[in-house]
Amino acid sequence: MSDTTLSKEEKQYKRLTEEPVARLILELGLPTTISMLITNLYNMVDTWFVSQLGTSATGAVGVVFGLMAIIQAFGFMFGHGAGSNISRLLGAHEKERAKAFSATGFYLAVGAGVLIAVIGIVDLNGLCRLLGSTETILPYARIYAFYILVSAPAMASSCVMNNVLRYEGYANLAMVGLVSGGILNMAGDAILMWGLNLGIRGAALSTMISQYVSFGILLFFFLRGKTQSSLTPKYFTWEFAVHKNILTAGFPSMMRQGLASVSTMVLNAQAAVYGDIAIAAMSVVSRIFNFVFSVALGIGQGFQPVSSFNYGAKKYSRVKKAFWFTLCASLVTMAVFAGVVYVFRRELLLEFLTDMDAYEIAFYALQIQCLTLPFIPVCICGNMLFQSIGKGGRATILASFRSGTIYIPALLILTAFWGIRGIQWSQPVSDILSAVLSLPVAVVFLRGLPEDGTEV
Repeated sequence: MSDTTLSKEEKQYKRLTEEPVARLILELGLPTTISMLITNLYNMVDTWFVSQLGTSATGAVGVVFGLMAIIQAFGFMFGHGAGSNISRLLGAHEKERAKAFSATGFYLAVGAGVLIAVIGIVDLNGLCRLLGSTETILPYARIYAFYILVSAPAMASSCVMNNVLRYEGYANLAMVGLVSGGILNMAGDAILMWGLNLGIRGAALSTMISQYVSFGILLFFFLRGKTQSSLTPKYFTWEFAVHKNILTAGFPSMMRQGLASVSTMVLNAQAAVYGDIAIAAMSVVSRIFNFVFSVALGIGQGFQPVSSFNYGAKKYSRVKKAFWFTLCASLVTMAVFAGVVYVFRRELLLEFLTDMDAYEIAFYALQIQCLTLPFIPVCICGNMLFQSIGKGGRATILASFRSGTIYIPALLILTAFWGIRGIQWSQPVSDILSAVLSLPVAVVFLRGLPEDGTEV
């Protein structure tokens, strides 16, 4: 049968199971990487605009980052959980079953976003203090957190739509939704903060508006039938197996993002001992670091639909090839980006920090994190491999390493014995240990995969 006589679904199946894995991962990973870079770029631009208001305002962005991580934790849990199942079901030619996962994941995310917003707004001061706010940072954090909470339903459900699009192989559509919101946010910062003189309220309002714009664009693609899955309410189900499979496949993302939020709170609490300058310094380092980290994450997210789809189609040799290509490509790319950031570390930090004490803290932290950046893809690829094929237990364990089960103890122990140097070294130590523990787990699993076409 020629390609011209194939349906859209059949063409997509052939593409994901027959196209060379390297080209396919690059095709899917490039728009995802661009999306991640734009998202993190507007976070950095947001930080830059707010930094013009002073050190305490800069610290507030770092504090509220923990709140955003909580919201995204639920969004990514339902998004990756639904997407992973959808991709494997489509690989097994079970289209109708896939629709139950997309609709259920979407409405669970909306509900979670509403619940978080209500709980957070009821006790805004308490929430900001819990996130690590000092009394001088609190006035700024309170304003910023309110608008982030209002945007929580859109933020969480957009994560689901974005991931479903990616797992179906439509990374370009996912990119359009995220990039549009990101560009709008950067423009909104300038207009609302300085043009209308709204200060930090303008930055927060710009973020909220951009989240709802992204939500609307992504929703449009589903309503226009661009996907095989659906968000139609009739496909939502309370079936235990659907919820269980979403939560099992998505829990590693909850663990990764949730622990990122917890670790941000712990980091802020440890840094608060050294004043607002330490919180602001580590907040800026985190934003720069997350920008570079998003490159590896974007390539890894290009790998996930290839891995899950071919695993569902029982083409295990392609899963192996995809993993090793992704790991090698990510290592090379991260090494290059780490070198660029290292060379321009002084110029980057001076754009965000005017207080020289804060600058000195950030300079040392960023410098050593650049040296350990190439370790990150090992942990990411292992985690994404297991999550994409529905091995939630191993994915959860690997996901917990660098953001929690290794990082938090390292932060507490190193800070207790080494003070501010311990805070600066905790993430690099966590990245090295996470890589060392993750790689053997992935290698053993890949070696144990059977021949193509057989049951695992």
